[in-house]
Formats: sequence, structure tokens, C-alpha cells
Amino acid sequence: MHIPDGFVSGPINALGFALAVAACAIALIVTRRTLGERQAPLLGMTAAFVFAAQMLNFPVAGGTSGHFLGATFALALLGPWAACLVLSLVLIVQCLLFADGGLTALGSNIVNMGVVGVAVPAAVMAGLRLVLPRTRMAGLVTVAIAAWCSVMAAAAACALQLGASGHPLAAVLPAMLAVHAVIGFGEALITAAVVSAVLAARPDLLPGIAAAPRPVGVAA
Repeated sequence: MHIPDGFVSGPINALGFALAVAACAIALIVTRRTLGERQAPLLGMTAAFVFAAQMLNFPVAGGTSGHFLGATFALALLGPWAACLVLSLVLIVQCLLFADGGLTALGSNIVNMGVVGVAVPAAVMAGLRLVLPRTRMAGLVTVAIAAWCSVMAAAAACALQLGASGHPLAAVLPAMLAVHAVIGFGEALITAAVVSAVLAARPDLLPGIAAAPRPVGVAA
């Protein structure tokens, strides 16, 4: 999903850069106001984990491969604005140090994975929390579905950018969604497993997913 140089037109990349800068600027302002001292180190650790996890690829049908995106995991831990910063930072480091994604397409990649890839699962999680019970299993199902939707939304955004740049959208969109539907399944499993591990060790880090505490004096 990392777009290399030359695949997306200059105007689309310019628009992506402008949107990415605006999103990161707002995210930085909001995060500074809302992220407490206790959570600040968690932002760096989450970025390091997502960066390391994205370096590991798993095979997908047809000779393609996928990797962990991590947007939903960062969202669950830190909220949408901090998650946007985490993904943007990871994508910038990958681009500058490892040439993973083109420099001219950096803004487009940030929009796809750091903005769309965070906003869509945030909406999905908010909707599912309205209808599902506040239990551990429901929380894991919620993050798994949101993680799959995150990958699919980012892939769709990438396909639309390619289509707007002159590539045949009728061929690009189905191909992107078909491959990333499988990658999204892996993303869902990994996200649910990592969130489950965090819930077991530090449920206080995931107050929106952990089951609500029982009132004092109420038997289990």
C-alpha cells in the first residue's frame, strides 16, 4: 500500500501533502492538550512497536505480501489524533530511511494510512460500542472488525488516488480490495491478539475496550 514515486500524479500528491500537513498539525495541537504525562511515553512506545511490526511481512495469495498496519491498535491505545501522529511518524521514518514509499507520495501515503486508516476504524469502533456489550470479548471483536475496515479503507483511498492519476480504476480498485481483504484478516487477528495481551497485563491502558468495573459489593 506504500505508493512509490511516479505512480500518483503531481496534483494528487500535492493535495495529499496539504491534507497530511493539516491533519498532523491539528493532531499535534489536540494531542498536546489531551495527552497526559502518563500517556506521553506510551505514544513513543506505540510508534516503535508499529514501526517494528510493519517491517514483518506475511505472504498473501498470488505472490504478494502484506504487513501489519497498526492504525487500529494505536487508535485503541491513544485515541484518533495521537494515532494519526504515530502512523505519520512511522511512515516518515520508513520513507526517509528505508525508501518504503516514495518521497513525493509521502503525503498521499500519510492520508491513506494515517488519516483514512485511523478515521474509519474510529467511526466503526464508536458505532459498535453503541450496540455491543462492554465485555472483553465484545471489545476484541470490535477492534478486529475495525482493524479489517482500516486496511480496506486505506486500500480504497490508495486505489482512488491511482484512479485519479490516470490508472484504470475499474481494474485497480477491485485488485486492491481483493488483496487487502486477505491482508485485513491478518491485521484483524494480529490487532485482536495484541490488544488481548495488553488487556491481560494493563487493562487501564484500554479503558474504552476493557469491561466496565463492577460496582463495589456486587458479586461476580
